Amino acid sequence: MIILKAADLHKTYYTKDANVPVLKGINLDVEEGEMLVVLGASGAGKSTLLHLLGGLDAPTQGEVLLSGVNLYKIRDELRALIRNKDAGFIFQFYHLLPEFTALENVMLPALIAGENLPAVRGRAMELIAEVELENRSSHYPSQLSGGEQQRVAIARALINNPKVLFCDEPTGNLDSKTGDKICGLLVKLNQRNKQTIIIATHSKDIAEISDRIVFVKDGQLTGEA
Repeated sequence: MIILKAADLHKTYYTKDANVPVLKGINLDVEEGEMLVVLGASGAGKSTLLHLLGGLDAPTQGEVLLSGVNLYKIRDELRALIRNKDAGFIFQFYHLLPEFTALENVMLPALIAGENLPAVRGRAMELIAEVELENRSSHYPSQLSGGEQQRVAIARALINNPKVLFCDEPTGNLDSKTGDKICGLLVKLNQRNKQTIIIATHSKDIAEISDRIVFVKDGQLTGEA
């Protein structure tokens, strides 16, 4: 079943001096439970594509459908709600809030969604255990290694049980050994939970863990493997 669909997706950034076309007509279908890697060099447009697919930015032209809902034909408030509940995000630089503990960072998206505090805390503790950080749950981001921070970010992305997990260079700020552990965790989530995962990366090593690879060059899909 198709869980995510992009149709004729364009994105142009307008500046005072020039118009910069980044995406130039992307068409893409993603199957439920698929692990898809979007592979391309820096500047190819893969991160922009990921942001449009996840509802973080609006296209200049085209459509994105998540579970049949056209993300850019609905009100901003509803899109934000869908993004909070149905999309999980993992970024290269973690984006943890420094004033909150690991556990509190994991809990935040569910609390924003208005869920009950005790239930959220229990689910967050389960996810902290899932990423093997039980003994670090009360630590602040500054007290965690890069790999630990990224595992907290993964747990945070999963707290609302999203339909799609979007990962933008999830190992780009990690050493190779730690990056391999993060890749292994993503594979486990995909295989055991049938979690749909889309990874934007320039790393061919990450591409090896995927079900399918699509290649982005100069803002266009150039093929798949």
